[in-house]
This record gives sequence, structure tokens and C-alpha cells, in this order.
Amino acid sequence: MIQIPPYLRKGDTIGLTCPAGYMESAKVQTCIQTLQSWGYEVMVGKTIGSKSKTYFSGTDGERRDEFQAMLDDDSIKAILCGRGGYGVSRIIDELDFSRFKKHPKWVIGFSDITVLHAHLNQRIKTASLHAPMANAFNDGGAKKIYVQSLQKALKGIKSNYTAKAHAANRTGTCEGKLIGGNLALIAHLVGSKSAYKTRNRILFLEDIGEYIYNIDRMMVQLKRAGMLSNLGGLIVGKFSDIHKTARPFGQTVQQIIQSHVAEYDYPVCYDFPVSHELENVALKVGVMHQLTVTKNRSVLKEL
Repeated sequence: MIQIPPYLRKGDTIGLTCPAGYMESAKVQTCIQTLQSWGYEVMVGKTIGSKSKTYFSGTDGERRDEFQAMLDDDSIKAILCGRGGYGVSRIIDELDFSRFKKHPKWVIGFSDITVLHAHLNQRIKTASLHAPMANAFNDGGAKKIYVQSLQKALKGIKSNYTAKAHAANRTGTCEGKLIGGNLALIAHLVGSKSAYKTRNRILFLEDIGEYIYNIDRMMVQLKRAGMLSNLGGLIVGKFSDIHKTARPFGQTVQQIIQSHVAEYDYPVCYDFPVSHELENVALKVGVMHQLTVTKNRSVLKEL
């Protein structure tokens, strides 16, 4: 059984931290102001705007200790990661979730935060939120439906998302616990104790900045690991800023994914609004959903 953390009430505190890549303090101000306008208090960690001279928002120890403190602080009801990048897998095995299990809270983010989503799902058996992070609030993003979907999720409003029809969709209906995130991180976790188990699950995937052959290689990895054969359904989000090699790979991202799941019969939805771009809705990882793919549209409904 997956435990669902309590939904937030006005006056609750959200911790803001960077467990991975560096983020400037100036880039979180709109996020802080928006969270406050939603009625929440915000505790800003020292990793935000860290003075680290490396890629990371502080040393492994600093990032680990701050995240641990927020996990253990009962006054913090949700943890919003400022950004992804890389770094969570360097500290995940040093985090102690024993208190968190007794007092669960929502962990929010995407990209490298996929490591946390998978670990919470597989090891801690607790739901989490794959959702926009601090930078998404900037440049008018706070007023868009994608950031607002996070607000609704924190309140406990059940989601019901619709995607337009896509020529490559495979029709069908399924129900299952929703898992997923960034393809590169899901493949990165294969063989570790945090790796997703996918049987009867609805898996969603997205990525950014990869060469096309890398996407094929990662899909091969998932397939060889048995992660594609017994899915309940597959949701393909956006693959942004994709790079091509001098000699063409010969397939698009869509064609690559199609080829790797062609032998299976579960429903597949393409072009769903989950991504590194503006179109990135809040998704409750570990929670039961229904996916319905028809000729006219795809619907992902939280049950």
C-alpha cells in the first residue's frame, strides 16, 4: 500500500530546497511570493543561492543535511525542490526516511527529482508530486494552468487531464498506480534499490537535451530490464531540445518509442503535457489513475 501524505491547509509551511543543481536566489522570489499568496508559509533553505563554486547547490553533505532536516521537521508539510539538474542520486542512500514514514509530507519536483519519486515509491511506499519547480513560476508561469495544477494538487483536488489525439496513440483503457518521470533518470536507476517496478503501472516519460540515439539506448535498457512488457499503460510526454548526430539515426523519438512497445497491447498516449517546458502538469506518483486513450483524445484521471 502507498500512503498518501496529508494535503495542505492555509498556514502550512512549505520547505524550499535545492538537493541537486545550483539555483540563484533571485529566481525563487516569484515562487515564494506565489506560495505565500496561496496561503502558505515558506521556509527557504540555505542551498538556495548557495555559495558553492561547483555545479551543485552545496556539497553533498550540505544538500543531504538540509533535505534531511526538512524531512524530519514536522512543521514542514511539503518540500518543494527549487530545481533539478543532477545530484540527488549522490545523496539518496544517506537520507533517513524513518521519521518521514511516520509523518509523511509531499515531496515536489521533476527532472533529477525523479530519483526521489522512484525511491519514495519503491522503498518508502509514499506518494509524491511530479510537478513544476521554482523556476516555472517566473515569466508569468505562476498564472498558467500548469503551476496552478500544483496548487490544486496540494489542496487535494483530484486531477483530470486531457491530451489531444495523436496519430501514434494506441487506444484502450487501463487503471493502475501512476509512476514515471525523466527517462534518463529512470534508466539511471535500473539495477539500484530505487528502481521502479512497473508491472500493471501507468508509466509516464519525458526528457530534454538528449541525442536521439541516447533515447533509443535508454528505451532498450528499460526493455531489457523488463520494465516495458507488463505495463498497464504508457504516457509519453514531450522530449525537448533533442540533438541529432551528423549521421542520422533514422527514427524520430516517437518512432523509437513505438518500435520498443509495438509488441505489447496496452494503451499508449503521446504528446501528454508533462515535460521540461511550460506544459508540465502536477502528477501524483504512486496514486491510482485511469488512462483512457480514444481516437479523439486521451484522458488521465486520478481515482
